[in-house]
Amino acid sequence: MVESEVKKIKKGDKMKWRWVIGAFTTILLAIALASRSTPKIPFKSGQFSKSCHCPQDKHRYSGIVEDCCCDYETVDHLNEEVLHPLLQDLVKTPFFRYFKVKLWCNCPFWPDDGMCRLRDCSVCECPENEFPELFKKPYHHGLPSDDLKCQEGKPQAAVDRTLDSKAFRGWTETDNPWTYDDETDNSEMTYVNLQLNPERYTGYTGPSARRIWDAVYSENCPKYPAEELCQEEKILYKLISGLHSSISIHIASDYLLDEATNLWGHNLDLMYNRVLRYPNRVQNLYFTFLFVLRAVTKAADYLEQAEYDTGNPTEDLKTHSLMRQLLYNPKLQAACPLPFDEAKLWKGQRGPELKQKIQAQFKNISALMDCVGCEKCRLWGKLQVLGLGTALKILFSVNGEDHSHQTLELQRNEVIALINLLNRLSESIKFVHEMGAAAEKLNEGTVTSTRLNSLVQQAWASIVMIQLQRTASFFQKLD
Repeated sequence: MVESEVKKIKKGDKMKWRWVIGAFTTILLAIALASRSTPKIPFKSGQFSKSCHCPQDKHRYSGIVEDCCCDYETVDHLNEEVLHPLLQDLVKTPFFRYFKVKLWCNCPFWPDDGMCRLRDCSVCECPENEFPELFKKPYHHGLPSDDLKCQEGKPQAAVDRTLDSKAFRGWTETDNPWTYDDETDNSEMTYVNLQLNPERYTGYTGPSARRIWDAVYSENCPKYPAEELCQEEKILYKLISGLHSSISIHIASDYLLDEATNLWGHNLDLMYNRVLRYPNRVQNLYFTFLFVLRAVTKAADYLEQAEYDTGNPTEDLKTHSLMRQLLYNPKLQAACPLPFDEAKLWKGQRGPELKQKIQAQFKNISALMDCVGCEKCRLWGKLQVLGLGTALKILFSVNGEDHSHQTLELQRNEVIALINLLNRLSESIKFVHEMGAAAEKLNEGTVTSTRLNSLVQQAWASIVMIQLQRTASFFQKLD
């Protein structure tokens, strides 16, 4: 009897150790498999040097761009084949290369506390002998209004799509009522070579940078519930959102990947997280591009006749030729003759009041550019907001009244800003078209692997718990 009891105890001890070893083995397997479920990535996620080319997937966006007259596929095709090459050549010409800007202004809303982390934040200004001598001469003030013959159509037409065919009478000194800066105050202006000051990552981050965009959206351009705001108010939001998307894309496309080795390249994670994961931001980018393109094509006669004089006859002729190719390109006229139809806006009794309200909001947004704590960011912010203000000035009235009795007058600096803005938007659309699919695939893969890892860990945790429960139950029976 005693011998049999001893055998049972020995047998129980063997079983107990088998259960312990089995449970321990299960835990080790769970840890090993869970760790293997995360794939090894041989580079920093979402970051590529500029030499990397990724295959392009099927076009994600299709159909007509909301509130516009062209579809996404047409925009991408025209941009790649026509607009982007022309604009790239234009902005490198002496006329469009130099921008006059007031960089040292006090923020009208709060003390400036912005700090830039990189030297790339600073702007390289032009010495006096670099920019064209003709730019230093006073503007031509134009003819009195009585001497100008308006050819814009009948007064009863709400908005006429043509401009005076003899519109250009010299660069004027008329201030842009859509923007905050006094562009006629030359004493505080400096010329900047835009080719030496590219829009890129500068290290400008933190509360100061966030406060700018928070003020833009919350105080002047609130995000709209579709049923609450009218068409005109939605358009202001979409223009600012599209510009914001373009700026984010330029930061992501020319990003400092490694400060120690000064390695610059594409940060696709940043582009995905700031723009691509929100489809409306991409849609607003396309909308803003077509809006600005419409302003350029509407002012075609004015811009074609404009004087692009820099004192270099060869370069000036080239600039004029490139402008004509842009303004009267047969492919553009055939595929997208009316990028945006401004005639449908400002209808009804509230039209003039609404126009003045939106003009005041955009002017406040323009003033916020003086609060940007990064010098280079301030430069590109001022240029692109002035370009957008110039597009608004071309397409709509400058003082809240009917545009049909006014003749277009532009400053040289407004045209420089307008074309450079169109080029920045063109670059953003090209980068999204070429790299957007790669960015989305990369982030979808990261999300998928993370979810898979989580599911594997959960499954093995359940198995371990079951095994431990069985072991505990077994011990209780032995006791």
